Amino acid sequence: MTIYRRISLGQTGAKAAVDRIGRLATDPRGWRKLGLAAVLMLCWVGMAPQLAQARSAPESFADLADRSLPAVVNVATTQTITADSQMQDLDEMFRDFLDKRQGAKPRPRKATSLGSGFIIDPSGYIVTNNHVVENADEIMVVMHDDTELKAKLIGRDPKTDLALLKVDAGKPLPYVKWGDSGAMRIGDWVLAIGNPFGLGGSVTAGIVSARQRDINAGPYDDFIQTDASINRGNSGGPMFNMDGEVVGINSAIFSPSGGSVGIGFAIPSNLAKPVIEQIQQFGHPRRGWLGVRIQSISPDLAEGLKLPSDKGALVAGVSKDGPADKAGIKQGDVVLKFDGKEVTQMRGLPRMVAETAFGKTVDVIIWRKGQQMTIPVLLGELDEKADALADDQSGDNQDQQQPSEQGSKLKSLGLELATISAKQRQDFELDKDVTGVVIVDVDPDGPAAEKDLRPGDVIVEIDQKAVDSPKDVAARVKTAQDNGYRVVTLLVNRKGDSQWVAVKIGK
Repeated sequence: MTIYRRISLGQTGAKAAVDRIGRLATDPRGWRKLGLAAVLMLCWVGMAPQLAQARSAPESFADLADRSLPAVVNVATTQTITADSQMQDLDEMFRDFLDKRQGAKPRPRKATSLGSGFIIDPSGYIVTNNHVVENADEIMVVMHDDTELKAKLIGRDPKTDLALLKVDAGKPLPYVKWGDSGAMRIGDWVLAIGNPFGLGGSVTAGIVSARQRDINAGPYDDFIQTDASINRGNSGGPMFNMDGEVVGINSAIFSPSGGSVGIGFAIPSNLAKPVIEQIQQFGHPRRGWLGVRIQSISPDLAEGLKLPSDKGALVAGVSKDGPADKAGIKQGDVVLKFDGKEVTQMRGLPRMVAETAFGKTVDVIIWRKGQQMTIPVLLGELDEKADALADDQSGDNQDQQQPSEQGSKLKSLGLELATISAKQRQDFELDKDVTGVVIVDVDPDGPAAEKDLRPGDVIVEIDQKAVDSPKDVAARVKTAQDNGYRVVTLLVNRKGDSQWVAVKIGK
């Protein structure tokens, strides 16, 4: 109440001031009497109506639910479970035990699962999650009026967990429209509709809790987080804005208990819509392909690469004869912008590329050896089967070879290095085409050990300059020290995979 009164008083005082300003303004000498305070008052009065336009909570979600529920469906799938499947309950396991004791062959059985979906076209196209229909032998859709229809799978995309179904109802069906998920703000109201625990169409409301969540579900993670109650069976159901437009597809929850704890995740409509349109047209998504393998940039790497910040995506490898290779992008470049969009984090680049139509020429702004460059790239089409675009491999093979020959010690990095010989190629299983300097030993207390460098790793470049002997490595490190740098960047080849590593220079 106190705040309300203060606002009311402020508005009354403003009105009196405006009346006085109006009288003085009619006086030729009045403008000199107004002063700065009056000008500020006019600005405040002009702003006041805008400050008072905050959108209040809806009194009810009933009208929105009435409009939306008829377009939301339950999706039931049936699949055959083989005898060696792990998806068995205790009764089934006991029956299998009796069968085996009696000499009978284990019987395959049918299993059903439930999810949700929503109609996006009156002809019967239905969007759901890929994990709802994956491996299904039969898909049935239950409409809001309890009509059951057999559905055909048009196509699916495991990477975004989306699938498109088609039913033939013999009549136009109620449907919903896509909305703009990019316009949603943290704190905006949303409505979720789905089939939790097989109970049928259920409506829950909440707000957008966060955006751009990465839950390690796939290479294009960009989830909307919400506190609207989402449970098992809600997968594939729509998330609506207050205008009745679909801004998300409910897909996952964070829950130790299996039920809703107020942390749910939805695929944003701006990511889902183009994928669904491509599935509808081609039967599968058709994504742009840049042809690079990338890694994230740590503060140490940013310092070593002389970057002004740790934003961007570091090119760890370039596909031979791919779009990036043909355009002139090189290993060690840092992608700062793609098609006018800033790459703030490494994981954002694969999504930007995938959302761009193949065959389009885009400007890629890169950082190379202390300078920005703009490179136009003609995007190719991603081959999903051979895709390694978003695979930020770290070479997790833990087998470490013992040093086969004594090398030169570089105490400032905590390494023992050697020129690659035929024997070392054999001992460390190095590819015949690998060039550089091989690590034969690592000081467990040195800077290199902190970055998980191992015997058998090959240093190909230091600070984006090739090295082929321990002497070269020592010289590059000394040059960095003399120039006042605390970090050197190493391009390391481990079992055929390349990655950039920033190592601090020890004393």
